[in-house]
Amino acid sequence: MAAESSKQFWKRSAKLPGSIQPVYGAQHPPLDPRLTKNFIKERSKGNALPLKNKKASSFHEFARNTSDAWDIGDDEDEDFSSFQTLNSKVAKATAAQVLENHSKLRVKPERAQSALSEMPTNCKVIKSSSEAQLSRPPEDACVRNALHKQQSLPLRPIIPLVARISDQNASGAPPMTVREKTRLEKFRQLLSSHNTDLDELRKCSWPGVPREVRPVTWRLLSGYLPANKERRKLTLQRKREEYFGFIEQYYDSRNEEHHQDTYRQIHIDIPRTNPLIPLFQQPLVQEIFERILFIWAIRHPASGYVQGINDLVTPFFVVFLSEHVEEDVENFDVTTLSQDVLRSIEADSFWCMSKLLDGIQDNYTFAQPGIQKKVKALEELVSRIDEQVHNHFRKYEVEYLQFAFRWMNNLLMRELPLRCTIRLWDTYQSEPEGFSHFHLYVCAAFLIKWRKEILDEEDFQGLLMLLQNLPTIHWGNEEIGLLLAEAYRLKYMFADAPNHYRR
Repeated sequence: MAAESSKQFWKRSAKLPGSIQPVYGAQHPPLDPRLTKNFIKERSKGNALPLKNKKASSFHEFARNTSDAWDIGDDEDEDFSSFQTLNSKVAKATAAQVLENHSKLRVKPERAQSALSEMPTNCKVIKSSSEAQLSRPPEDACVRNALHKQQSLPLRPIIPLVARISDQNASGAPPMTVREKTRLEKFRQLLSSHNTDLDELRKCSWPGVPREVRPVTWRLLSGYLPANKERRKLTLQRKREEYFGFIEQYYDSRNEEHHQDTYRQIHIDIPRTNPLIPLFQQPLVQEIFERILFIWAIRHPASGYVQGINDLVTPFFVVFLSEHVEEDVENFDVTTLSQDVLRSIEADSFWCMSKLLDGIQDNYTFAQPGIQKKVKALEELVSRIDEQVHNHFRKYEVEYLQFAFRWMNNLLMRELPLRCTIRLWDTYQSEPEGFSHFHLYVCAAFLIKWRKEILDEEDFQGLLMLLQNLPTIHWGNEEIGLLLAEAYRLKYMFADAPNHYRR
């Protein structure tokens, strides 16, 4: 009877507080075989359909025929094996689609097809940024050879698909230039001063924070640590003790009936957090994430836990872990760290995530009004800066909410590799209201970045699949820097003149 009751408890409930609509086309885990099959079949028939029939391809029809790529099953005994057993026909079709997406950037179609035909049969198809980060030789060598044949980035070296999470030089730059050494020294001088000048620290952090000083810089910029150097040690000690006081006081209540739904949803979502990176699949790390999210949820009853908040813990956890790890973070075994170090990483991640969410909590309250407003503002902004793209969406009945909801809810974390998210957050924490306000302009710049690919798609389903699986796997600091520069330009033009983007 107890086993049956337990099984019933873990079944999906439609009454979960704080639940949101499923996220379609997420990059992780890799493409669902059913989704791939349906998409290829539809694409092959798309050009043959008359225009009037395309109107029937509504978002609701698309949603019915598309499974949530993150919905890997609620029961703990389900694993990822089903995603790894694609038959050869589907695998080759998936490879063709991946090469097609990347070739749209700078490569002619015939050259991309040539690269596909020359790919060795034992190559593993890279379907997502997380899987790329996990790939190891010889598979990754095969993919790199194929991408070199495409010559998609002729002006600079191809970025390795296997990259360290926190590698600041993912774009192929030298390990440490003279300029970077000078910047690092400037950071160290600022951080070692008796009272750190936070305005100057924000100015230095906007173009990116060196890996060596990122942990303490993030603690300062988030407001977790005081500017006065003498007070920092006592503040850290007090806040860490306070967090573990919350654990002792509240964590056992997860088994109480009125908290079971919240804890159950957290327990389901944790394995979906970057599921192909070993670091986040370690039981000890998942337990840390469960405690952080549960304590935050019960201390913020206005919103509670909402799907997507689990993603926001990962950059903080990786940055604070890197303070104690010199090797590749994504494969590091956290059980080798001392208990005190793990407790400090957990507490610091909780408080910094809490500071972030304090500024965007209306994104996660009932009906998520913050996201609704931001998506509407994005639509108005795009209609002014690129009317052709805006009209293209209207022509094929694509609503901004269908793709931009995830951009706002997850702060573009499912659109970018984790190394890019960390670099992006350097700037967000340097900007006034970076996560709540500047993010809007980053999303607008990110959308317009793909205008050519968007205008090349001429049906509803093709547009949605493109916008939810954008080829950013090769991105590094250079691409993020250009994106942020364009976002700053848009902010400078429109932020203080909102009537400029209202019709």
